[in-house]
Amino acid sequence: MRNRIILILLLAFHFGFCQSKFSLSEAEKFQKQINSEYADAKTSPLMEEDLKNFKSLDFYPIDAKYFVNARFEKAKNEKVFEMKTTGTRTPKYIKYGTLFFTLNGVDMQLNVYRNIELSKQKEYKDHLFLPFSDLTCGKESYIGGRYIDLKIPKGNTIAVDFNQAYNPYCAYNHKYSCPLVPLENDLKVEIKAGVKTFH
Repeated sequence: MRNRIILILLLAFHFGFCQSKFSLSEAEKFQKQINSEYADAKTSPLMEEDLKNFKSLDFYPIDAKYFVNARFEKAKNEKVFEMKTTGTRTPKYIKYGTLFFTLNGVDMQLNVYRNIELSKQKEYKDHLFLPFSDLTCGKESYIGGRYIDLKIPKGNTIAVDFNQAYNPYCAYNHKYSCPLVPLENDLKVEIKAGVKTFH
């Protein structure tokens, strides 16, 4: 009986608190992928004159300390809202949940959102949007903050790799309209990971 209880507890721990490990190859793959996308005229957000000389985006060195397993708390009774953007577009989002984690000994939290229109498409049905700003914004990283793409977790933890933080398209080209980082997602620390500012 005691062994059975231990087994149940172990299973609950495994499925409820499934921890992911940092992967250097995943972070490198992200950098390679975004560089090839930006180098291709068909998929690049870069302006024509920037595309001609484009070799690579500027990245912070990949660092395992910027990978966290966050506790995920699903939001309840949230209403759909129009997210402000750099343009006139106001896409509809809903706050999907909150992430709680510790980074460099500091307790933090960030909200994650779901794009209503995007979630209707099969390939984006489990997509979550994590916009954030931090103390590097306007200095080493883009002034308007950065984004991370996540997936709806099966349990109550979610892996967040800040090494895969990228700039909104409007950091490269004024013709784009990009969601503004909500005030509650402004971190009072430096996140020296991911894509740096352009130029």
